[in-house]
Amino acid sequence: MAHIFAGKVALVTGGNSGIGLATALAFANAGARVVITGRDRTTLDKSAAQLGNQAIAVQSDSGSVSDGNKLAALLQQQGVKLDAVFLNAGISKFSPVEAMEEQTWDMTFNTNVKGPYFLIKALLPILNSGAAIVLNGSINAHIGMPNTTAYAASKAAFISLAKTLSAELLSRGIRVNVVSPGPIRTPLYDRLGFPAEQVSEVASNIQAQIPLKRFGTPEEIASAVLYLAAPESAFIVGTELVADGGMSQL
Repeated sequence: MAHIFAGKVALVTGGNSGIGLATALAFANAGARVVITGRDRTTLDKSAAQLGNQAIAVQSDSGSVSDGNKLAALLQQQGVKLDAVFLNAGISKFSPVEAMEEQTWDMTFNTNVKGPYFLIKALLPILNSGAAIVLNGSINAHIGMPNTTAYAASKAAFISLAKTLSAELLSRGIRVNVVSPGPIRTPLYDRLGFPAEQVSEVASNIQAQIPLKRFGTPEEIASAVLYLAAPESAFIVGTELVADGGMSQL
């Protein structure tokens, strides 16, 4: 996809690490000017340095509707019009149902559903006709993995938005699709709060359930996102592309 996004602008939320950073780099390598968001200023600045001198890095919390409105207003003030949006930022807090706290549930839905939904609303005035929105879903919405009730429910809600938003936004020339990763080797696994040996054990157990017998890479998900955002996928609307090494399919 060399230079297929030349002259285009792409926004990647959570573009300062993992899948988000890999996708931001892929957009930049394909010629796009890239806008990234994240909560951590230090990693944002480091990531922006890799994306070229026209990159825009905005400190923003995906779970904050106010932050989303400020982001859209900032881009509008700078005359930025978007051609691609990857709503990637999210959190995963795993807990058995008997230990789930209301605060954790609310934080999960604010970050994974509410914030991104209202960000889409705020971005509508600066989305070009023909723009593509890609949502980062998860196979957890489908497979019923224990201890993922809040996370899985939030991703199921997010995936549902692809169809309903597509029905509303097609008249504006805007497509919405989902990429749903399976287990991907990202820093997210290191942030689960488990001891290192437990993280390793969990990772080994998960890997054994993947028919390909390996974790996916952020770059593989980035390739899927760029395809869904590119003109070549113009006939694909309201669809979920599952990239999970066969974990939910076989």
